[in-house]
Amino acid sequence: MQDEPGRVLIVDPNTDNAEELSSVLLADSYDVEKCRGITEAIQRIKDARFDCMIMDVKLPEMMGYEAVPIVKAIDPSLNIIMTTAENTKELEIRARQQDIFYYYIKSFDRKELEMAVRNVFEKVHRERKKRQ
Repeated sequence: MQDEPGRVLIVDPNTDNAEELSSVLLADSYDVEKCRGITEAIQRIKDARFDCMIMDVKLPEMMGYEAVPIVKAIDPSLNIIMTTAENTKELEIRARQQDIFYYYIKSFDRKELEMAVRNVFEKVHRERKKRQ
């Protein structure tokens, strides 16, 4: 059992998507913050610790896969789940070449994304136990 709720940062320019996902994660007792773009996300990552970042591949400032190295330079241990509504083989290849935990296509069942988030926190919990 985890001592504190897992912290999730949702980065999605579509506020409806972010709000829907946030509601699901809050119901599962995660601590959730939302932002629309990578500039705000970077500031939040600098100010607070997050275990998981769910980031859309199409952000206002740049593509999500381009943001991964920037985010990882700030917090190498942050587990990133990349999401997309419109998948192409080229997009998926570029995203998967980055240091991400999971790649989620939004047209798939939402349960798959919820399972990926749970898997992140199982990994985080195991890593914390090893350090103790």
